[in-house]
Amino acid sequence: MSTLAANRKPKVMGLRDAISTYVHSGDTVSLEGFTHAIPTAAGHEIIRQGITDLTLVRMTADIVVDQMLAANCISTLVSSFVGNSSAGSLGEIRRRIEASGPQNLNYVEYSHYGMVCRYLAGAQKLPFYPLRSYFGSDLPKVNPEIRKVLSPYPGPDGKPEEIYVVPPINPDVAIVHAQRADQWGNVQMWGLTGIQAEAVFSAKHAIVTVEEIVPDDVVRSDPNRTIIPSHAVSAVVPVPFGAHPSFIQGYYDRDNDFYRSWSAISADEALLAEWLATWVHGTTDHSEYVELMGAAERERLSVAPAMSQPVNYGRRR
Repeated sequence: MSTLAANRKPKVMGLRDAISTYVHSGDTVSLEGFTHAIPTAAGHEIIRQGITDLTLVRMTADIVVDQMLAANCISTLVSSFVGNSSAGSLGEIRRRIEASGPQNLNYVEYSHYGMVCRYLAGAQKLPFYPLRSYFGSDLPKVNPEIRKVLSPYPGPDGKPEEIYVVPPINPDVAIVHAQRADQWGNVQMWGLTGIQAEAVFSAKHAIVTVEEIVPDDVVRSDPNRTIIPSHAVSAVVPVPFGAHPSFIQGYYDRDNDFYRSWSAISADEALLAEWLATWVHGTTDHSEYVELMGAAERERLSVAPAMSQPVNYGRRR
């Protein structure tokens, strides 16, 4: 056994310990998952631990952001989309953005591609990332971080040209969700993979919640599904149903009933406070949240198998 293999340690942690170790009040936290594999359980644990004054970076600010904002975890939101995933509005985010009182929200807006470029710059340790898509947009007028620089190379007409650039994202911790990982933190994912890998590589620390921890040989048998290698992961956390109400390809479906109901809940501050009291503050951890869902609800969200065709990686004779 090599010295490196002998000295490495498993990175499996419980969710409570992972959050308390790597997430602190005042931090910049990236919480990513594009429609699929949203790390909702981690967001709830941040609420339970009373962590506040976060700068939350999330491309698609959705229900979990609405909940964390209602729990006073967030002071600044950096995002490129705000909405209840085609099912309605987000009451708390809307109240905070439109408010003028002490509980208003510092909202920093980019385009989707602008956020992708910020993660790419952060992951590659670049000072900025160039893009053309802000030409003709009003976003540079409301976001002073979107700037122009003079390219060191000539444009199509042979003359120097100005190009928009965005700054890197380098959060204190990135939190993402995926299907599975081994004990060392090699994370495998399929379906919509979003910006998960780039978010992890951009951060000082990374917490990855997964549906299950699998044996090493399962990961080694299909290495191309490993989108995040162990050296980029600080903690890997088994959290079944950890993305609800979003979906996990091959594990459970999107809870559309929940998405449709959320608009009415979040529109009423009292109903929203009651929901948090029951489903987050009233549960000691995510396993109790899942029990509260009930067996019938979990069965309703179950999915039928749709197996992928095996591949032959070949083996040296």
